[in-house]
Amino acid sequence: MAVEAELKFRVPARNLTGLLRRRIPGAKLSEKSERDLVSTYFDTAKHKLNQRGVTLRVRQDGKTKVQTIKSANGAQFGRDEWETEIKDSAPDLGKTRGTPVEALATRKLGRKLKPVFETSVHRTVVPLRTRRSEIELAIDRGQIVAGHRSSPIEEIELELKSGRPADLFRIAKALEHKSGAELDLRSKSERGFDLLRDSEHHITSAEPIELNPDLSAGEAFRVIGRAAFRHFSANADPVRNGEPEGIHQMRVGLRRLRAAISLFSKILSGAGMERTKTELKWLTTELAPAREIDVFMTENIEPATHDALLRRGGKAIKQEFSERRDEAFARAARAVNSQRYRTLLIDTLQWIEAKQTTATEDAEMLIDKFADRLLRRRVKKARRDGRHLGDMSSRERHKFRIRIKKIRYAVEFFESLYGRKSKQKLLARMSKHLKKSQDALGSLNDFVAHRDMAIDAALHAPRHNARPRAFASGFVVGREDQMVRPLMKVAARQVRALAAF
Repeated sequence: MAVEAELKFRVPARNLTGLLRRRIPGAKLSEKSERDLVSTYFDTAKHKLNQRGVTLRVRQDGKTKVQTIKSANGAQFGRDEWETEIKDSAPDLGKTRGTPVEALATRKLGRKLKPVFETSVHRTVVPLRTRRSEIELAIDRGQIVAGHRSSPIEEIELELKSGRPADLFRIAKALEHKSGAELDLRSKSERGFDLLRDSEHHITSAEPIELNPDLSAGEAFRVIGRAAFRHFSANADPVRNGEPEGIHQMRVGLRRLRAAISLFSKILSGAGMERTKTELKWLTTELAPAREIDVFMTENIEPATHDALLRRGGKAIKQEFSERRDEAFARAARAVNSQRYRTLLIDTLQWIEAKQTTATEDAEMLIDKFADRLLRRRVKKARRDGRHLGDMSSRERHKFRIRIKKIRYAVEFFESLYGRKSKQKLLARMSKHLKKSQDALGSLNDFVAHRDMAIDAALHAPRHNARPRAFASGFVVGREDQMVRPLMKVAARQVRALAAF
């Protein structure tokens, strides 16, 4: 078994051709080689291997056929990989010993395996040398074919053959500046399965996090950080396409990563952390108006347009906020199309992976002990402060909601550590109360934002539409105002229901 320590980038086709014409700072390029590769990926009709996080392919490289099994492993940087030369074009399950496929390699699986998609690429490989590391640069051009659907492959891969991950990231930054390369952690197999679902740029939700109790707190942070990074970065294309749910999911991924940094702050070193937090906050801010205005349109403006009393004013504010929403979506798209975003991706992943990021004594504490202490402390404080929820200002309620949300994320991050049924039931109840409290507080926060938007629309209405728009805006605010007291009661009741951990 080998572990691939690699970074994958997608590059605009026009920039691939001239990639090797200019030197890469700090690296010496050796002679390039070229070859054509055809890879067939196998799975069952129900994609049993893919559901287990395993890929199985057979690659034709000249006259040689190589069977490759890959498995994502959140506990380390890169992916586990097993390669075996075989005779035929179909998988040889007899050569899966010691791999994740071994436990599944029955005769029944052999009968059910079939080709699900194929990739064909022309690969140019250039070995790079730095003072301390050897890195392989691969430039791939080709396509993925899944049934009647296909998608181009225009990407580069950097694989660390020996040496320091820091050199890998340094070369990555140089290539980003040189070619506009965008870090894309999706493998060809992931893209292939997305294509099978007819949604190559599908919206990505949070993936389950599995933590081994033997991990240190520092190692667990990396597992969680990688998962959150994949979550937000995988939604870049839906954001570019102006898909509201894609913007929402990118924001959720960013919040999860920012929450993880906050939850693990005691074991994280200062080097690079503040810059990472600043850049993640920048991207969150760029996405926020699109989400806020879209929710306001869906939950308030649209219903108002159907009320006979508000027909004229409702249509007027709908037109205005439709324009605002379009501008906000364009702002979000500009953010993920910027060099700042591409740099953020490389810098953030490098910071998550760097050993110096968790270079503290507490980072060596076992994660189950760390999680127990953190949950106990945070839940106790939330229950105490929640008694004064009715006395809080809107800003204080917003901060309290963020703390509740972080506890909920912590429960999701750590739940795999608790195997006992009693703990699982406690966590499930806690998660339920946290969600209800978070939702109620979120609605209260939305009310404040929506009120400000509605008032702004009324104050800046053109003269010919001022009265009907003001009336419609007042109607929207008044309807939400009726919901404030019940929501406060729900939030307070759910916080009181949190059991001591």
